[in-house]
Amino acid sequence: MTCKDVKIDIGNAVQARLSLYIQDNDLEMYGERKRPLVLVCPGGAYEFVCCREGEPIALQFLTAGCHAAVLWYDISVQGVAHPQELLELAQATAYIREHAEEYMIDKDKIIVAGFSAGGHLAASLGCFWHTDWLAQATGMKKEAYQPNGLVLAYPVITSGEFAHRGSFVNLMGANASQELEEQLSLEKQVTENMPPVFMWHTFEDDAVPLENSLMFAVALRKAGVNFEYHVFPHGGHGYALATKETAGKDMIEIEPQCEQWMPLCKNWLKYNYNV
Repeated sequence: MTCKDVKIDIGNAVQARLSLYIQDNDLEMYGERKRPLVLVCPGGAYEFVCCREGEPIALQFLTAGCHAAVLWYDISVQGVAHPQELLELAQATAYIREHAEEYMIDKDKIIVAGFSAGGHLAASLGCFWHTDWLAQATGMKKEAYQPNGLVLAYPVITSGEFAHRGSFVNLMGANASQELEEQLSLEKQVTENMPPVFMWHTFEDDAVPLENSLMFAVALRKAGVNFEYHVFPHGGHGYALATKETAGKDMIEIEPQCEQWMPLCKNWLKYNYNV
């Protein structure tokens, strides 16, 4: 396996980087085999980037037959604000597609996975990749950073009644306009241009309420976007793999029911992307 860090340098980037996990390809055994790649955006309320939702998640996607990557995007304490994080994700996706031949990646099977606020970031790329304003901001062609699928885990979605307010303050700044807040309420931005979505949440999430993903699922349905959605009855927020591997030092984030999400997601990848 090849592990490589790539500097992300766009807009007002401070220390953003992309960690790549590229599986080796034996030409004699596999031929010119190209794999999908899952690009992981950890959560952290746009205030920090959660390591529990980074490499351990990427390694699981390797076992599904994919390549993987983790985007360590810049955050509010580094002085950045929207759309900086989205520009960094767009550039990371474009880098992966640009180097698809070198890394034996199927350039039409780049799936972006996001957790909590990272879910908002991933879903933002799904909502806005086709817009003129993002193309102008990145200076790239839209197709360069188009995601081919989304995996959203307990995502921050709405800026309304059920918002995780801290994520939006960190993303927009304390004095953001009502117009910007409305734009970043992603249940209002879904169109038929969204890629297929796998999404999960817990009923008991008291940090990012279930209504976030529920409203997003309704919007996907109205737009005719294919999705798979799981709600687990128990478990709080930020459970990552929901196993001992990704639990914090207090071992709170363990829940056998939630643990099912990764096998379910691997099946979704197999069905939709022929992994």
